[in-house]
Amino acid sequence: MYKKLHLVSVFLVIAGLLLAACGTPASNPAPSGDPLKGTIIISGAFALYPMMTVWADEFQKLHPNVQFDIQAGGAGKGMTDALAGAVDIGMVSRAIKPEEESKGAYWVSVAKDAVFPVVSAQNPAAADILAKGISPSTFNKIFITGEIKTWGEVIGKPEVTDAIHVYTRSDSCGAAEMWAQFSGGKVQGDILSGAIGVNGEPALIDTVGKDSLGIGYSNLNSVFDMTSGKLVAGIIVPPIDVNGNGQADPDEYFKTKSDAVNAVASGKYPSPPARFENLVTRGKPSGLVQTFIAWILTDGQKYLDKAGYVQLTPDQQAASLAKVK
Repeated sequence: MYKKLHLVSVFLVIAGLLLAACGTPASNPAPSGDPLKGTIIISGAFALYPMMTVWADEFQKLHPNVQFDIQAGGAGKGMTDALAGAVDIGMVSRAIKPEEESKGAYWVSVAKDAVFPVVSAQNPAAADILAKGISPSTFNKIFITGEIKTWGEVIGKPEVTDAIHVYTRSDSCGAAEMWAQFSGGKVQGDILSGAIGVNGEPALIDTVGKDSLGIGYSNLNSVFDMTSGKLVAGIIVPPIDVNGNGQADPDEYFKTKSDAVNAVASGKYPSPPARFENLVTRGKPSGLVQTFIAWILTDGQKYLDKAGYVQLTPDQQAASLAKVK
């Protein structure tokens, strides 16, 4: 009996080898004669980092001989690294400045997302904040001028005297610049000088969540969990009272990622802090880098929705693709 089973096993193994030799396809076969190979080095915005890892994985499935080295470190780092030639691509989550272009920064927009305000879920005024929202002028007085110093002033209850703890990013980043512009400033340096600086987006979210009196801002894909689509534990997103009616309307209140993405895509969420995500190279890209960016702007766009980003419109996509080619 053992001999018969053994012979059958050997036959099956040999048959499998013969089938493989005859060209039975593997689950993810390497393209025959694929000319693409090499390593693409990328750094920059925390906002685009999660999406870039998805794009890299999908591109590598098509071109197994292409490797990626991707690091988040803020939009400022992405721009500095790209201009210095330290990376092939810089991720920059803000508009590109004329002085950066004059130094050789060549950029294309590849997606759209937004920056959202965040407060601790343990905030003693949380119920009122969610019911009333916070107006743009109030954000200005919290983040730029510093005129509003207590949570009671925010919700219109002077008896609440808890001080507001304002947090900002200490590293150079697009989120800070977008939030400064929305709040009435122009650049990251316009955010309140007394704000508490935190290095990096994950740390800022964690810090605000643990401080019941804290307020800050963060990118869409850090505010909402990538898997569940729900708010990250420990924080809430205060509604922006865009129309100034003193209450949070349904389209101003976001509890899930899909709500937020739809608001950004439809233009209901203000811009700034909604913004384009850009890729920067030193001079016009060529070779492997050009091919990868062109793929992002075509086939790569289909991965944006699932990851919680907003696709470019057809016109925006065509404009970016024309710059790459």
